[in-house]
Amino acid sequence: MKLEKIIPRSENFADWYTSVIKAARLVDYSSIKGMMIFEPNGWAIWQHIMHELDRRFKAHAIKNVQLPLFIRSSEFIKEKEHVEGFAPEVFQVTKQGDKDLEESYVIRPTSEITFCNYFKSIIHSYNDLPIKLNQWCNVYRAEKTTRPFLRTSEFFWQELHSVFDNEKDTKEFTSTLIKLYYDFVKYYLCIPTIMGEKTIGERFAGAENTYTLEAIMQDGQALQCATSHYLGQNFSKVYDVNFQTNENKFENVYQMSAGISTRIIGAIIMSHADDKGLMLPIGIAPTQIALLPVLANKDSKVNILVEKLYKDFHTKYRTYIDNSNESFGYKVSQQEVEGTPIIIVVGPKEANEDKVTLIRRDNDTKATVSVEYIINNIDKQIHNYQLSIYEKAEKRLNESIIEVKNIDEFNQAIKNKKIIKALWGGDEADEKQLKIQTSASPRCIDKTIDKGTCFFTNKPAKYVVYFGRAY
Repeated sequence: MKLEKIIPRSENFADWYTSVIKAARLVDYSSIKGMMIFEPNGWAIWQHIMHELDRRFKAHAIKNVQLPLFIRSSEFIKEKEHVEGFAPEVFQVTKQGDKDLEESYVIRPTSEITFCNYFKSIIHSYNDLPIKLNQWCNVYRAEKTTRPFLRTSEFFWQELHSVFDNEKDTKEFTSTLIKLYYDFVKYYLCIPTIMGEKTIGERFAGAENTYTLEAIMQDGQALQCATSHYLGQNFSKVYDVNFQTNENKFENVYQMSAGISTRIIGAIIMSHADDKGLMLPIGIAPTQIALLPVLANKDSKVNILVEKLYKDFHTKYRTYIDNSNESFGYKVSQQEVEGTPIIIVVGPKEANEDKVTLIRRDNDTKATVSVEYIINNIDKQIHNYQLSIYEKAEKRLNESIIEVKNIDEFNQAIKNKKIIKALWGGDEADEKQLKIQTSASPRCIDKTIDKGTCFFTNKPAKYVVYFGRAY
């Protein structure tokens, strides 16, 4: 068997990205544009992400539901701003069998409307609130240009929708969720991010505020990893979602939503992978420890030692023994391509000496160590691996940020593939003009200020904002 060739990053970053995905067998292309087939390796990564996030959601009393895929067109068009944000991307169902439907259905691009209708049916009084719900599902958006994980017409995600009886608690929970994502992305996926609020022009359609995590990829572009939105009463007023207060009055509920999608797998690849293939954080790796026996007969010392190591490791870590007839070189290369964090090689010489060869994927070091050492130190090796890949990504993030004071410095920084930190006093129209001129957009607001001049408009600055070209 032959492994797929990986194109070097220095040659073409976009082609490198695609070749890593193909070589690691994460997804395959279907016959429908923008709709991927998740192969076992790719789906296993997403399952581990789902499992860990779900665990964290449950700690905040969030319950899972599953809502319909279709939305009535008449319901969809009620919320004008929301519809305008998604109208160019929606798929619609107009037939049932060979008959035209009396009313077409929109295939969900997101589920605010469906959740509103559900909340309307189950909320009666303040005693019913708050309600915190999440669904794991697929959604559909007709993308013109598609790339695996980054832009696809069908993608998988979790969308969390919660309703409260007051503004304060809703805003606090919106903040809680973006911090939950920040912690998850940093410590579980080993990706450092910039956390902040979106500018008006970059907010989710229909939201009063959007909070985001922005990561920096190896090519210098930003990628939005997760978002949390404060919706206020925008949707509940349109869809008449209200509750009876303790004063026997009726008031519209306050809402928030939050989500993370399979796009995060693209962020993992472009944050950690190299020219040998994937480099996966320990928590999401389909195989966490690979045991590679060399020249092993059924009852040889090699197999006995491999079985001993498997017995010690497999109850805590996803451990795999490669007993295939492939060459030693192929076995090692396959585990490197697939991003396995720890590779342990056992050959006749090592087995006779009660030793193994340890290969760490983060630095490709090979060390001959005793069996006793690897058994006693496997947790430490994994901790150091996790820390190593995070520190590499954090160093890149810190080195990518540059402060500018005028448009000339801005253009030079963009040319140098930097993330820009600058004073901003523009409005939504200015954001659009900046993007036309530079192909860069505001990624998030860092903080509010009360003095200084906007680098682009020369108006008094409102914020410090991060800018960059983005996926």
